Order: sequence, then structure tokens, then C-alpha cells
Amino acid sequence: MDTQQMWLLGGLAAVVFVVVAVVGLVRRRRTHHLSDRFGTEYARVVDEAGGRAKGEAGLVAREKRLEAITIRPLSPADRDRYASAWQTVQAEFLDDPKFSVTHADHLLGEVLSKRGFPIGDFDQRAADLSVDHPVLVNDYRAVHEIAARHALGQATTEDLRQAMILYRALFSEMVEATPPAAATPPTPVPV
Repeated sequence: MDTQQMWLLGGLAAVVFVVVAVVGLVRRRRTHHLSDRFGTEYARVVDEAGGRAKGEAGLVAREKRLEAITIRPLSPADRDRYASAWQTVQAEFLDDPKFSVTHADHLLGEVLSKRGFPIGDFDQRAADLSVDHPVLVNDYRAVHEIAARHALGQATTEDLRQAMILYRALFSEMVEATPPAAATPPTPVPV
């Protein structure tokens, strides 16, 4: 092997090394971004997908899907109307917990729809929520599971109470939330 071939082989090895290093860096950055954005949802999705590459591909697809959807804040009139409706739901709980939980589920669905979340199956809606509300999506799944048991007549009064606590947190976040792109920085308070 002559000197020119050795230099060519060395240069090729260096290029391969740089490409591998860049690919590794890009993957680490993507993992870091997705892990930060999705929180515990990241680990759940990666575990369900059976690996990091498939899980991360699913999370990237969620981000792209949500970019194509217009999620909007509620108008002040809608916020007031839903807040009033929520007060009614909470008051109903004392006399009829079963009806109140069903009513809370419908009201939350209405708020999500009004904000622009597609009315699809539960799993798709949970996936859409997870993009900007990764902490809430765990509560959304938990309340959905209680609602499913409730529909089968298998939920206890304690389950229904827990559902109302979760619905209240979800409802409050969805009524008050603004989409990240529409969020404005807080106005400085004059001193």
C-alpha cells in the first residue's frame, strides 16, 4: 500500500468518524428534547414501543400532528360559561356522584373540542394532549380508566371522588391554558 492510499484510507476513516459523531450528537439532542418536552410520557412511550428509536419516532409524529392542528385558547365568554358549568357539575356531586362524573367527562370533552383538539378516539386525544401537557396526560388516562369502570358500574364512590379531583385539575388547566405559540410573556409590574 503506497502513501497516497494510506492518506486516502485515513481521510475516509476520519470522515466516517465525523459522520458517526454527528449522528450520535443529533440523536442525543433529539432524545434530550423529547425527554424534556414529554417528561414521564417519554419513558412510557419508549417502553410501549419496545425501544428508543420507535418511541421517539412516535413522539416526533405527535409533535408534527399537533403542529397541523390549531389549538386555541377559550374566549373570556367561553371561559366564564365553562366555569359556571363546572360549578354546577361540582354541586351535583353531593347529590348524584355518578351523574356528576359523567357530566364532568362530557364537559371536559366539550372544552377540549372547543379549544381545537380533534374529537377522535381517546388514545389519539391523549397523544395530542401529551405534546403540550405531558403532566396532565397521566391524569387524563387515570380519569378515563375510572370513567370506563364507572360506565360498567364498577367504580366505587372513592373512585368517583378521585375522578372529580382529576377532572377539576384537567378542566382548570384546559380552560385557562393558552397554546404555547400564542402564550405571551408576562407584563412587567411597575415598581
